[in-house]
Amino acid sequence: MKRKLSTILWIISFVLTSLIAYYQYETGPTHPVKGTEYFNGEIIKYKLSRSSNNSLKNIIISIKTKKKDTRALLSFRRLNSNDKWKEKGMKRDKYILYTEIPSQPSAGKIEYKIKVVYNNKELELNKGKSFVIRFTGKVPVILLIIHIIFMFLGITFSIRTGMEILRKDGNYSWMITCTFFMVLLGGMVFGPIVQKYAFGDLWTGFPIGKDLTDNKILVIVILWALAFFLKKKNKWWALIATVLMLIVYLIPHSAQGSELDYRTGKMKNKYGCSQIAGPSSFIKKTKC
Repeated sequence: MKRKLSTILWIISFVLTSLIAYYQYETGPTHPVKGTEYFNGEIIKYKLSRSSNNSLKNIIISIKTKKKDTRALLSFRRLNSNDKWKEKGMKRDKYILYTEIPSQPSAGKIEYKIKVVYNNKELELNKGKSFVIRFTGKVPVILLIIHIIFMFLGITFSIRTGMEILRKDGNYSWMITCTFFMVLLGGMVFGPIVQKYAFGDLWTGFPIGKDLTDNKILVIVILWALAFFLKKKNKWWALIATVLMLIVYLIPHSAQGSELDYRTGKMKNKYGCSQIAGPSSFIKKTKC
């Protein structure tokens, strides 16, 4: 009976973790934006990128439209810069209209808009609001997978530990230990390594930066460190860590992350190498 109940609680923990991961993905600022809009007697479909994991490559932007006489224009500029909007026509390949956005240094961002045109009729997608795409350095897939696995397991074990704390005569000690080392490895070991590849620095949170993702990890690790070192004196630290960890994960992923300030040529929330971009072009170089 106890084993059956434990299995059920693990399943619940896994499901809740999956929901948290989905929430983080959907509320984050970098997942693609999907949409459909009605124009000129047809439905225009799009899935527009807001993140590029290779700052050395241009990124292709495309929409789907079946009518051959329908055209589209892409307007873009560097985010938070003094640039004027640049406009370029999108090419057609059967039902797809596409073009490229030029690559940017790590943490560089481009805002862009798409206007669909047919004769004298025009439609700006997303009600004319611009989309923002962020560029990052290329992260080795294996490192990214390991980081995600440890973070996922850390949340799962955290929820399961909280449940075990509430059980009479619960066997929670080993769970606290596992949770602590999972969040430590995922957030403070593999997380910084991933960030080093993506943005050039290991850490951009407190006390040297305002990166909310790094600060979230710091809070979580501190909470579980307290739970781990005080587990023999007070088991309720683990429950507090579980509850506060869930609250922390209500903050969207990648909020207030690293960003290249084109007007100063410096990175926000960074303390290492600076990426420099020309004030009126897309030429970039690195200064260390």
